[in-house]
Amino acid sequence: MTLILYHLTFMHQDQYIAHVAQLMDDLDIISFVIPAPYLYHTCIILSSFLPAQESRVIDQDDTQQESFAVSTVGPKIRIDKNPYAILALGGYGRKEQCLHSDIDVILLFKKGLPREANALVQEIFYPLWDSGFEIGYATRSLKECISLARNDFEILTSLIDARFLCGISSLYSELVTLLRSKVLKKKERKYIDWLIENTERRHAIYGDSTYLLEPNLKEGLGGLRDYHTMLWIARASSQLEKPRDLEFFGYLSHDEYQKLSRAVEFVCDVRNWLHYFTNRKCDQLYFEYQEKMATALNFEKKNNQQPVEVFLGELHRQMDCIKQNFFLLLNNVKSGKRGRKKRKPIGSGITDSFVITEGLLNFSHPEEIPKNPSLLLQIYDQSARSGVLPSNEAKRLVKDFLFLANTEIMGKSFVADAFEEILKSPIGSRILEDMFNTGILPEIIPELAKIKDRIQYDQYHIYPVDKHSLKTVEILQRFLFPGKSSKDKGLYESIASETTRPEILLWAGFLHDIGKGDTAGKHAIRGASMVRKILERLDVGDKKKETVAFLVKEHLLMIKTATRRDLADETTALQCARKIKNAELLKMLFLLTVADSMATGPNALNDWIEMLLKELFFKVHHLLERGELTAPDAVKVLEEKKKEIIEKCSSLDKDELLQLFEQRSPRYLLFTPPGSILEHIDLYRKLGTRPFVMDVKKEENSHVRSITVCARDFPGLFSKIAGSLT
Repeated sequence: MTLILYHLTFMHQDQYIAHVAQLMDDLDIISFVIPAPYLYHTCIILSSFLPAQESRVIDQDDTQQESFAVSTVGPKIRIDKNPYAILALGGYGRKEQCLHSDIDVILLFKKGLPREANALVQEIFYPLWDSGFEIGYATRSLKECISLARNDFEILTSLIDARFLCGISSLYSELVTLLRSKVLKKKERKYIDWLIENTERRHAIYGDSTYLLEPNLKEGLGGLRDYHTMLWIARASSQLEKPRDLEFFGYLSHDEYQKLSRAVEFVCDVRNWLHYFTNRKCDQLYFEYQEKMATALNFEKKNNQQPVEVFLGELHRQMDCIKQNFFLLLNNVKSGKRGRKKRKPIGSGITDSFVITEGLLNFSHPEEIPKNPSLLLQIYDQSARSGVLPSNEAKRLVKDFLFLANTEIMGKSFVADAFEEILKSPIGSRILEDMFNTGILPEIIPELAKIKDRIQYDQYHIYPVDKHSLKTVEILQRFLFPGKSSKDKGLYESIASETTRPEILLWAGFLHDIGKGDTAGKHAIRGASMVRKILERLDVGDKKKETVAFLVKEHLLMIKTATRRDLADETTALQCARKIKNAELLKMLFLLTVADSMATGPNALNDWIEMLLKELFFKVHHLLERGELTAPDAVKVLEEKKKEIIEKCSSLDKDELLQLFEQRSPRYLLFTPPGSILEHIDLYRKLGTRPFVMDVKKEENSHVRSITVCARDFPGLFSKIAGSLT
């Protein structure tokens, strides 16, 4: 059999050796392992059984070189007259070849294609096809390559990744020189714009991988293709030759490049394992492979999270690292496109502290940060007020001075006011995401660190907890501030427009899942307690603090009631109304419930569940606005009446009485005297297994009789009673 060795960014060496040993044992293979330098390890895969009696181990690069050296067709071409070379393209060219990925190569001739070109292709590439590999090849002259690269940016991109394998190396050098001088130098801006447009289309199709529980490891935002795009842009604008040049050319700091390298290595490892488990090219990390992946990568249970949740949390962290560095480079390139602009001061009161440079917010005097640490948060406050996001350099400064981000030093009231300004901003969710990524948000509210990239491994949640919370805030902002472009307000926008304290709703949306930092259960109750402590640290008023805590504690009340209780039963809406108590609170809780469900995923809020939620809202709203509970002292009257009945009724214990109260309508409890209620309780006790019992009383000084019937419900009950009395 033939075994092919690929240079891969695969797994850590100890994992790799164990994996290969197991694979070789399973397949009864006698071979050896050659670790490649740096990130690249050798990974053995079985191609197919061939007639040869002995196994051969071949490095894929060596395959091309050996074929070139022993070729019977090559000498006929006269390499001295028409030099040619074999170049690796795509992932093979970048030395990132994955299991089951295509092997892309080009047979490059200095002059036109000779008649023997087709025979040379058959000699070199057909054996690989016969072995079961996917080979993508092209045969072109140098002139054709340059001409095609000018007119087709897809071809230009593949040639940018080219790597010399064998043949005449000077031909490869000439290709690189011509691409830079004849194509990239003249079409740099158009090419970069094309890359950015392609990236935006790709992200629209595959989504933000850092937000998804089934991310696309290659094409999604934060995937490997974003890393490749960074390299292509840098090669076009700065003649970058190797990834490390991202640091040398100033696109990334040393720390950023190191983190990016680790992130790319990790995602490549995961992608290779995914290809191995699926036995094919597959970049979507489906649920069915995630637990296998966690086991293969040796993840263990941690902080009450299952290994698969720990693994997915790490994957999201690393993909988020790729995403953030991609945006760093993209912002630099876009700034270069616009050119340097005059610094323009903004805002009022702190105009000396910040400037807008090239459409992004910057510190005017970074040296002032150690003297005034509140600037670290002020820049986000000013971003919310101006609608301008902080620049890359500003975010780097925030990271560098994180140790100064102390609530006590900044001033509690300022921190609370700044947060509310950010929450109410149209770009508030983006600012909060930036604050998460720079680390200032968990620094000011440490409880948030535990929900960063925390995975909820179930069929409902499609986002990690922190991303879900930001998504909830974004949806609430859409309800509260629909903008002038929204001509027709929907139900949610109309209800939101009646909310007098939007900052309370936004605080609740942002912190509603803060209790999920611990998986001990009852996160809503635990979260309410945490919210009280957080807002108390920020000197938020007691009334606002308690309202936010109530919304956090009860944010599951309406969805659970709507989906698990009978809405036709009057007591269902009544119990909600008693707990919520006023219409303003109901509106906020309803909007929070809807936003939370929308941010959870399509399985959490389909058309049916949405209809049930609306029905419950209107029924509870009717009770609170126009029903029996509208009297100012109604709730107090009910509580006093219950207390009196419990004291006077000796035939039933307190729990049984409370259960009976829950079954009665508010009208009955409010307007029936305590004595009559006690008589009705006694009648109910006499019912036992009988179909009905009744009590007849004669009114004093009157011929009128009062009849009270207690019966088991059945169809036609009232008609039978009426018929018996006529």
